[in-house]
Amino acid sequence: MKTQVYKQDGGKGSEITLSEKLFGQKWNADLVHEVVTAMTGNARVTIADTKDRGEVRGGGRKPWKQKGTGRARHGSRRSPIWTGGGVAHGPISEKDYSRKINKKVRAKAFAVTLSKKYADGEVIFVEAMSFAAPKTTEAKGVIKALATASGEASLATKRKNAGLIVLGARDAAAEKSFQNFSNFEVINAKDVSPVDLLTYKYVIVSDAEASLEIWDKRVTN
Repeated sequence: MKTQVYKQDGGKGSEITLSEKLFGQKWNADLVHEVVTAMTGNARVTIADTKDRGEVRGGGRKPWKQKGTGRARHGSRRSPIWTGGGVAHGPISEKDYSRKINKKVRAKAFAVTLSKKYADGEVIFVEAMSFAAPKTTEAKGVIKALATASGEASLATKRKNAGLIVLGARDAAAEKSFQNFSNFEVINAKDVSPVDLLTYKYVIVSDAEASLEIWDKRVTN
C-alpha cells in the first residue's frame, strides 16, 4: 500500500509504503467506543461534590413534635426534602470513572481509527515541517499549500478541530508556529491516541517515515 508524501510547500515528494497493520484494518465501532470512553473516563477530573444529610449544617433539633400539629412528621431539617437539607444520591468527588485498558486493545483501536481516517482521505503525509523560527504566517501558508495539494479545501477553511499535526520528534519552532491556531493541535507521534484522531478531521503526519516507525512499534509490540 503506497501513498503520496507532500513537501512543506505543497509539492509532491516521494511515495511511502504503508503498513497493513496500521492502515488496512477494518472498522470496528464497538472496539473504538470501548477504548475511547475508557480513555476519556481515565482523564476525567471529578469536581462536582454534594453533601448528604449527614454533612449539611444544622437540623439537630426536631422541627416540631411528632403528633398533634396536623402537619406531616419530620425528624430533621437536614432531610433532602427540606430547603437547605442534604442532597440524595448526588455526585461526589470520590467517584472514580477510570477503567483499565489492555495494551493490545488500545493499540488495535488506534490502528482501526487510523485506518478509517486514511480510508476517508483525511490523512496527509508530509516529508518534514521545518521553521527557522516560530512564524504564524509561515504556518498558515503551509496549511493552505497542503490543502491545495491534497484537494482537501476544508483543511484551510474549517474553523473548529480542523487538523492534528503529528511530529516525529519535538520541534519547538513548529509547535510555536501553530500555537495561535485554535483549530489545530501539534502533538508528538508517540503521544497520539484514538481520542486525538477522532477529535480532529484531518491528520497531518510530518516526518512521515519517523512517525510511521513509532506507530509500527506500537501495534507490533
